[in-house]
This record gives sequence, structure tokens and C-alpha cells, in this order.
Amino acid sequence: MSKPKPARYRTTNWSTYNDALRKRGSLLIWLDKEMAWHAPHEGRPGRPPVFSNAAIQFCLSIKVLFKLPLRQTAGMVASLLRLAGLDWPVPDYST
Repeated sequence: MSKPKPARYRTTNWSTYNDALRKRGSLLIWLDKEMAWHAPHEGRPGRPPVFSNAAIQFCLSIKVLFKLPLRQTAGMVASLLRLAGLDWPVPDYST
């Protein structure tokens, strides 16, 4: 019994194909300026948290997405915030 021949695809619209390949490498990260970056004051004894859970979750998402160590994640988040025009502090790698 012989194997079937593999299907052969031909690209006929090269401009659309090239645009699709270019768009595959694009990156969009949306930062909401209304997001609570700082943690709300809870009124409990002890040192209050500095960053909100959303800020920590954003940093950890960047870490997992790009497979970065924590210190490099802090640097990348700082540059993303700078590119977005936001003057927010970045959580330390030990936070």
C-alpha cells in the first residue's frame, strides 16, 4: 500500500501573505490609566501593601509570557510603563 501524496499549497496572494506574517510578530499590551496600581489602605496593623493585586498580577503575567527572571521582569515592566507614558513605580523583584 502506497502513501498518499502530501497536499501542496500554493500562495497566490503574496501581499496578503506578507502582511499576515508581519502582523504575527506584532505585540499589543493595553494598560488602563484608571487601573488601581497602588494598594488601597486597609486599616490593619502592620506595614500596608504598596502595590495592588492587579499590579502584581500584571508583572507576573509579563514574567510568564516572556519567560523572564524576576529582575528582568521588573526592567521590562518599567520600560512598558515608560512607553505608555505612565509614571508608576515598579514592584521590586522581591515583592
